[in-house]
Amino acid sequence: MLYVDTSIFVGLCTKEAKSLAINKWYENSRESKLISSTWTFTEFASALSIKERTGQITSKENKSAWKLFETMCNNDIELLPIDNKIFYSAGLLVLDSSSKLRSGDALHLAAAKSFKAKFIITLDKVLEKNAARLKIKTLII
Repeated sequence: MLYVDTSIFVGLCTKEAKSLAINKWYENSRESKLISSTWTFTEFASALSIKERTGQITSKENKSAWKLFETMCNNDIELLPIDNKIFYSAGLLVLDSSSKLRSGDALHLAAAKSFKAKFIITLDKVLEKNAARLKIKTLII
């Protein structure tokens, strides 16, 4: 099982520096079981909103990116629910100041661990470093 971080969805659905490499990975991952958490809905919507507010994408591009995201979630990636234990675990990760984790990234890591993901794919270096601390392997793009 491979846990997909929101940064990968953003790169798949909008133009980012690593979008080409992310798209290539995604095309080659059709045989893998891809998962993420329902938190991804909120975080992805926030990323799109920020991109639109800052002029990085238009309203039309925002809607198109959201539609593509929904299609991926309905067809290729299973979004699993987050229970209270996962929120608690994420809180403990954030309490460790040496982790330098933001709450959303801690939630992704706690979810990946709870879902027994063998790998996580992310563009976030802090998340990547902390995944290694939790013994979750990262795929690098």
